[in-house]
Amino acid sequence: LNPRQRGFIKAAGCSENLKLLQTIIRSAKKDHKPLAVVFVDIAKAFDTVSHQHILQVLQQRKVDPHIVSLVSNMYENIYTNID
Repeated sequence: LNPRQRGFIKAAGCSENLKLLQTIIRSAKKDHKPLAVVFVDIAKAFDTVSHQHILQVLQQRKVDPHIVSLVSNMYENIYTNID
């Protein structure tokens, strides 16, 4: 489990994510570094929309190729198994 993952973990939900975002913003300001933040909420995407379609739509909407690559990497070798 990647320590950056925010879903499917025991945590304080939104407040945990807000604290993380505040920390990232403060760090970027302190170090005078540019910062871009992307929030992706693809509701029910894992069971209703093909991963390839999601990537195609991101490209069609001219999302930065680095972001598309990040999303693509998240979907690599991913499958769901319900027992």
